[in-house]
Amino acid sequence: MRGSIKTFQLRELANVAEELTTGYVQITTRANFQIRLIEPRNTPEFLRRVQSVGLHTKGAGADNVRNITANPTAGVDPYELIDTLPFCRQMAQVILNTREFYDLPRKFNIAFDGGGLIGTVENTNDIGLSAVRVLAPSTSLPPGIYFRVKLGGATGHKAFASDLGVLVTPEEVVRVTSELLRVYIKHGERGDRKKARLKHLLETWSLEKYLSETEKLLSYTLIRSPLTETGLGILQETSQVPSVAHSHVGVYPQKQSGLNYIGVAIPVGHITPQQMLQLADLVDQYGSGEIRLTVWQNLVIPNVPDAMLETLKVALVKIGLRWKQSNLRSGIVACTGNSYCKFAASDTKGHAIELATYIETQCELDQPINIHLTGCPNSCAQHYMGDIGLLGTKVKVSGESVDGYHVFVGGGFDRNKAIGRQLFSSLTFGQIKEILVMIVKGYLQHRQAGETFQQFTSRHDLTTLQTLFGRNDGVISSVE
Repeated sequence: MRGSIKTFQLRELANVAEELTTGYVQITTRANFQIRLIEPRNTPEFLRRVQSVGLHTKGAGADNVRNITANPTAGVDPYELIDTLPFCRQMAQVILNTREFYDLPRKFNIAFDGGGLIGTVENTNDIGLSAVRVLAPSTSLPPGIYFRVKLGGATGHKAFASDLGVLVTPEEVVRVTSELLRVYIKHGERGDRKKARLKHLLETWSLEKYLSETEKLLSYTLIRSPLTETGLGILQETSQVPSVAHSHVGVYPQKQSGLNYIGVAIPVGHITPQQMLQLADLVDQYGSGEIRLTVWQNLVIPNVPDAMLETLKVALVKIGLRWKQSNLRSGIVACTGNSYCKFAASDTKGHAIELATYIETQCELDQPINIHLTGCPNSCAQHYMGDIGLLGTKVKVSGESVDGYHVFVGGGFDRNKAIGRQLFSSLTFGQIKEILVMIVKGYLQHRQAGETFQQFTSRHDLTTLQTLFGRNDGVISSVE
């Protein structure tokens, strides 16, 4: 858990993938490594070798808590309010060693966000904890860092988490999170896996009731701090974090003088065992032997000295990895797709790469656009929160089913959170390539000065957008 891995662990994962599987390795949207195609006869050896380097498989494959995420630059980001890695470690140990936490939905997510340039998108999680700085407006609450609690995020079901209206101290955040889990285990839906998320419990419960049940287990009352109409608590300081395009890719100075971290782009999260071995060597030579994974399917190398930066940049490019931010490629996210997932209707990863290459030949972006491709309504790639979201489907062409997508626009996350609206239905991938070029060109041609893609699409209705994008025969229908 936590998305932090050492180079010796990375080397063994690479060797295991090469020797016991087909070499398929990908970084997921939960900051995990995903290794597939393990034959049954190799499973015991696979598990033994993974566990031998301190990585656990306890509970894997059952209904339990997924990888807990923290900021990938926790402890090194000069803008962060608090290092969230210790809380992730503590929470992970509680879950791993508490039997009752093994009876949770397959997608139950927890994220700790301590501030900083690279967020955890905590409001897409069942439980999201986000750090805030409280000033000194009264004598009843000491100034300092607290966590706000958010419940019920599940963007695949068109829902961002709702703020619980409380402040939690760092000292109590692990216990509070544990009790929030216990409330769900006791009262959540367990008969229908399609409704086995905290969001669905909140459809019948109020936040106040969930808070009351949690406080019964805690045996004390949490600090109340409701949000104002502006989305801020009256006690907290406004965020000082600057807006940076695709902050998970590029070179940035750390809070530690003379050190930097580099966000490395991994196209749709796919990395080869050979690149993993080469990367481990580079990180040992120019970093501190640690790599952080992100929910954007890329990785971060921390603790790179100033004197080593330029050499490392060149070395990364030589092994086929990018470190420069791209307004298009840095914002592309894709789930596993139908190559390896039985639920997916389309080849999301293959299509994502092909789309990026095609769009680059037709358009030049001067503002970032995020494109999320997901193969089924489970929405592992969170299509609803992309500037452009593509939801896989099958389309009939001359009686034959081919890969296709529904198209959504205007989604966003963090301070720009929004659920994308469906613009087109059931287009083949061939049509999608042309439509996306028309969408990008329409945006570049008709936007106002400095307007982002989300701002542009938000101020137009769907019919107007179809016309501006050069196509007005789209079928608008609800897709669940």
